[in-house]
Amino acid sequence: MSRLTDLIAQAKKQDPRLGAALEREFHSRTERTFGLVFERHLTEEVELPGRPVRRGDIVHVLPERGSNERNDPRNWLVITTYKDAEKARLSQLVEYSPATDTQPEFRSNVPVTDLVVVAQQDDVIYPGLRQTGEVLGSDNPDSPFHSIINAENYHALKMLTYTHYHRIDCIYIDPPYNTGAKDWKYNNDYVDSEDTYRHSKWLSFMSRRLLVAKQLLNPKDSVLIVTIDEKEYLRLGLLLEQTFPEARIQMVSSVINPSGSQRKNMFWRTDEYIFFVMFGAAAPTRWTSDMSAPTEKPKKKRAIWNSLRRRGSGNSRSHSPGCFYPVYVRDGRIVKVGDTLSAEQNPGDEPSIDGAFAVYPIKEDGTQSRNECTPEFARALLSKGYLRYKEHNGKGTIQYLRESEIRKIDEAAIVRKGTTKFGYADLAWNDEVAALINAKTQWALPSHDADQNGSRINRLLLPGRKFPFPKSLYAVEDALRFFVKDKPYATILDFFAGSGTTAHAVMRLNKQDGGLRRSISVTNNEVGVDEQEKLRAQGLRPGDAEWEKWGICDYVTKPRIEAAITGKTPEGTPVKGDYKFTDEFPMADGFEANARFFTLTYEPPTRVRHGYAFQEIAPMLWLRAGQVGRIITKIPDCGWDIAESYGVIENVAASKQFLHAVNEQNGIKIIYIATNDDLVFESMAREMAETKAELVRLYSTYLNNFSFQQARENNN
Repeated sequence: MSRLTDLIAQAKKQDPRLGAALEREFHSRTERTFGLVFERHLTEEVELPGRPVRRGDIVHVLPERGSNERNDPRNWLVITTYKDAEKARLSQLVEYSPATDTQPEFRSNVPVTDLVVVAQQDDVIYPGLRQTGEVLGSDNPDSPFHSIINAENYHALKMLTYTHYHRIDCIYIDPPYNTGAKDWKYNNDYVDSEDTYRHSKWLSFMSRRLLVAKQLLNPKDSVLIVTIDEKEYLRLGLLLEQTFPEARIQMVSSVINPSGSQRKNMFWRTDEYIFFVMFGAAAPTRWTSDMSAPTEKPKKKRAIWNSLRRRGSGNSRSHSPGCFYPVYVRDGRIVKVGDTLSAEQNPGDEPSIDGAFAVYPIKEDGTQSRNECTPEFARALLSKGYLRYKEHNGKGTIQYLRESEIRKIDEAAIVRKGTTKFGYADLAWNDEVAALINAKTQWALPSHDADQNGSRINRLLLPGRKFPFPKSLYAVEDALRFFVKDKPYATILDFFAGSGTTAHAVMRLNKQDGGLRRSISVTNNEVGVDEQEKLRAQGLRPGDAEWEKWGICDYVTKPRIEAAITGKTPEGTPVKGDYKFTDEFPMADGFEANARFFTLTYEPPTRVRHGYAFQEIAPMLWLRAGQVGRIITKIPDCGWDIAESYGVIENVAASKQFLHAVNEQNGIKIIYIATNDDLVFESMAREMAETKAELVRLYSTYLNNFSFQQARENNN
């Protein structure tokens, strides 16, 4: 160990960042003996095309335009930038992490246009958002906006720690399945089946994002939903247990391709897996379907009376001595529930009742069993008519209504017509009310077919635009419904948004019950592998407008959300086809919903500290306040402004006018006070206290959040 410690100390002298990463890895290895162990790679890098190059940035030098050569993997530090005689921006670079025992290489006069900024996993970022468009489909002033963010999702998650710390009700993600078919990148390079570290890279990739997502979920009541197939479900399950030890985790198998995906020399795959990670009070609500395959013959609709004698495990008298007691029957009527027999007593030792006989929980082989409940609970059932004596083929049994059946009576799925001559509840099924039942862990619904209700829906919304393996809209809708059905104001996040199915599903849920749920969708603007080769041959690079227009976010996600809301394709024609299943209506009707589109930006902290980056931070203030109404993009000359759900003030002298305006408007959730002076903030906070709004200080809360973010992650 001492030798390793010495080597780490030497590394820290030569490269502080590398040394610190090695030290963290060393402690992680020595402290983690059990559980899921994988290579926690030193860095995870991501290129940020379009991000302005500044002095002090880490960059890659791009190959010549039109070249199919791979990027130089070396990192370079920008020492300075300057302009030549033709006003072209050039840079001076130094190799950031040279090989051991070698001098760093220097490069001069490198065009800035040939550089792309590289962000590393342990970099501190100061994010902002730039709005790139919006769709207005609702006149309701309370209707929230669905937010679609073009960003590297790890950085977007960090951004959301400022706007939604412990405020997310549900996260639904469909991460890369790591099939080996180049379906995702690690360190700017596709991971294929020949990569011997691909499972370890995938776990590192997922672990970092789940740790940040943990900071966003409401620990008192929220759920994380993750879909996966057989390639990584075992590792994902272990990773979830290790990352969220406080949660309850359950896995569901869902049929998404009834015809089957081919697996050479193996069974064809028809299903995928859905992990539900439940926090606090979160639990799946009951629904009208148990999610298993519908049968041709409908089930007989009737109230189900179950045997009071326990049939399953733990059914002997010794398992629950307090549940061994007689039930007295006379002339077909239960007249009394007796007391529990002592350990020394047996049937026949009970007090007698004139004309009545005692029924005990006795098994077919004559051994003593136990009843499902205590005598006190059985008496309560009897008083409501929910306990009865039933004879069949000359044998009599005691039956009762389980809690699930009683709930159907309360929900009017079963109606009580009256009372039988024996005093038992006379029950009938209400055909006008669909009974709610508990879902099962095997899902096999036609609506979950990913081809018919995923790919086909995408083709209708975006004719001619392909997206690989979209989820079934109705499968996502069903998964969400179990946890946000009773939360009409829920916030749902998807940070592997792909084509935007999750946001689309939230719109459908809102239409069905009038809810005001809002979604946040994060996806990058990656261009498909095949398309990249064509674009490079044309001399294009990531960051070029002609390149970016083919990216996932700009080419698929944003236009799909717009098409879903407006009911029109990108070409302006009505969307063909109808929505099916839970809510059927023409797709051309669209939705009464709003959406805003953003791109993540990276701000210098000095601009933020002096208030020069307000326009970039403004959408984050709006997100934090609930995604409703307009965004305050600039502070007017009076020094304050109020939108539908929040207000911003920087002019102390105008506090009285601002306070009056806040009191005149309902629904102000947050007040942002822009000041660097502690005393000024405290004074204004006292003045604003009566508003009951959350008071947030700009810009220190923003800067501190991201400065301390890395420390929080390291502690995890």
